[in-house]
Amino acid sequence: MKQTIIKRSFLAEVAGWYGTIAVLLAYGLLSFGVIESQTIAFQLLNLTGAIGIIIVATYKKVRQVVVLNIIWALLAVYALLRLVWIV
Repeated sequence: MKQTIIKRSFLAEVAGWYGTIAVLLAYGLLSFGVIESQTIAFQLLNLTGAIGIIIVATYKKVRQVVVLNIIWALLAVYALLRLVWIV
């Protein structure tokens, strides 16, 4: 049982660090003109980053961060749909 808790904690931390890096990378690449906001890569970094942060915030029971990143992920999904299907 203790190993399972440690494993879940570790996986949540990894997901959270990935999410943090992905969101910051997306913002940094956009800010330095390396990538544009209307690209699949930018939106995927935001979407997967938000999901990673949701995982760790849910594990740690930080509701504000969960809500913020659910909205962030939904915006990224909407942007991706617009890019793919030109909604």
